[in-house]
Amino acid sequence: MILSDTDIRRYMKEGRIKIEPFNMEEQLRSVGVDLRLSNVFREFKISHKSFVDLAKKQDDNDTELVEIKDSQTFMIHPGEFVLGMTVENVEIPTDLMGRLDGRSSLGRLGIIVHSTAGRIDPGWKGRLTLEISNIGKLPVALIPKMRFCYLMFEQVSSSVEKPYAGKYSGDIMPAASKINEELSKK
Repeated sequence: MILSDTDIRRYMKEGRIKIEPFNMEEQLRSVGVDLRLSNVFREFKISHKSFVDLAKKQDDNDTELVEIKDSQTFMIHPGEFVLGMTVENVEIPTDLMGRLDGRSSLGRLGIIVHSTAGRIDPGWKGRLTLEISNIGKLPVALIPKMRFCYLMFEQVSSSVEKPYAGKYSGDIMPAASKINEELSKK
């Protein structure tokens, strides 16, 4: 069951869903909330490597953390993929999960938000990293603090026994992939 605006408002007043900072009048929608784009991005560098080795840690030679002023724009070119982040810190209780989606107005320009990994696990705490692609034909200037993505909340059948406490928990900057941590345990 997807929560309505009535339920989201109640859950937030009860402190079960926490979103900070949050403007109820501007960001609450009928079945979810709008989240805003931060001013921090992680760009992938074209390097001397001919491929990405999933078993090895992504290092600083693979990506670059870019922080722009709120008054600037971040240009994403056709075919480019970057990691972004929400302005808001989100906390989800153990009996709900989140579903992150892009906004239609951006999709119509070729901007894809979260083509994969749009599920926010029960118990999540932190800012959300955004997987951003431009599949359009023209560069698009992204604006910090713009309403950028949409978060819906779904009731799970009961509180989970294993709330999310994974490798990206509590991130405050967009982190490169840590899939190597899983592969090194095998």
